[in-house]
Amino acid sequence: MNPGVYQDYLHILQEELVPAMGCTEPIAIAYAAAVAGKTLGRPAERMEVEASGNIIKNVKSVFVPGTGGLRGIPAAAAAGMAAGDPDLELEVLSKIGEMEQKAIQEYLERTPITVKLADSPFIFDIAIRAWAGEDSALVRIVNYHTNIVRIEKNGEVLREVEAQAAQEEGLTDKSVLSVEGVLEFAREAHLADVEDVIGRQIRYNTAIAEEGLRGDYGANIGKVLLSTYGNDVKIRARAMAAAGSDARMNGCGLPVVIVSGSGNQGLTASLPVIEYAKELGVDQETLYRALLVSDLITIHLKTEIGRLSAYCGAVSAGCGSGAGIAYLYGRDKEPQELLRDVSHTIVNALAVTSGIVCDGAKASCAAKISSAVDAGLLGFYMYQNGQQFRGGDGIISKGVEATIHNIGLLAAQGMRETDREILDIMTTRC
Repeated sequence: MNPGVYQDYLHILQEELVPAMGCTEPIAIAYAAAVAGKTLGRPAERMEVEASGNIIKNVKSVFVPGTGGLRGIPAAAAAGMAAGDPDLELEVLSKIGEMEQKAIQEYLERTPITVKLADSPFIFDIAIRAWAGEDSALVRIVNYHTNIVRIEKNGEVLREVEAQAAQEEGLTDKSVLSVEGVLEFAREAHLADVEDVIGRQIRYNTAIAEEGLRGDYGANIGKVLLSTYGNDVKIRARAMAAAGSDARMNGCGLPVVIVSGSGNQGLTASLPVIEYAKELGVDQETLYRALLVSDLITIHLKTEIGRLSAYCGAVSAGCGSGAGIAYLYGRDKEPQELLRDVSHTIVNALAVTSGIVCDGAKASCAAKISSAVDAGLLGFYMYQNGQQFRGGDGIISKGVEATIHNIGLLAAQGMRETDREILDIMTTRC
């Protein structure tokens, strides 16, 4: 692989596979609030949170970790302001104990926090204004969860980064990704370059999935799958991913290694592959390389879709996990034969679940994850049995890259009105 391209792939992994505690959208609000508090030098006496529709959608129904079961934007902002550590970014709430939890609840009760829908070209947009006495602060995040583009104190600009809608300032250009390139990178990667990030993904995501199966979280989709359908590896793959989401969406304080800005996508891309690796008895190196395939395919599929949309990101991660499992089974094949296996797995899976709507982060995400993983598995097993969907079947085009492009158009452009309607239903009827 070209050394420059190799480094790009490596940087993409390092940028995208990072730890986060709780659902990433409320955590981004908590992070912005914590930075605002640090800028003020003391807790705000009142706050205003202005957020784009997709942020509101993803924060409305999900628990904020460390708050004792609080949900929503005011709770996330209060947690960040009263007890967050801004230096920890997406683990901003990870140091909260019982005393801090009580302080958050008291702060929320006494502090006016208003929420406004942002009139913004940015799909991902959070602006927090905070006041304490005569002092004021503004912190704005756009495009991705830690991308602070503006900090003000008392009207003085302390930080300003030029930002454009649908761009990701400071991150590696993901247009370098392709299915063939992902397989080449997975084949040639030096384990020393990836073992820290992949090893952490295995540890963190396995731990929260196991907690999801032990505890009582949300609708307990992981438990329901195992108790209803049995312990076959195809069920375990779905159940582990779902159980991780059960716990994460419903207040568990354990961190997750995210993919493409999403913990649910991180769980979906990793846990099914881990379960199949156990079933097949492969060594650690093979597991790591299969996870490289799954993670990078997920990122590749999400690149044109964007961080947030009406298109459920678990679909992309389910395809990613199917690709990773195809790699496990075809690891000894010639590169072109393996490329065919993985490509057809992706296309088949996308034909099965061309789109599940995203109506925000909540307990039912675990069930959507189960469906997305099932589609990835069906896509793989179809091709193993000599079956495939072909170009011209609906939105499927000839060639995996053309089909991925079609999905990007569908999600990023075709579903804009769907997104607006979902937000209207959630905010006016639910």
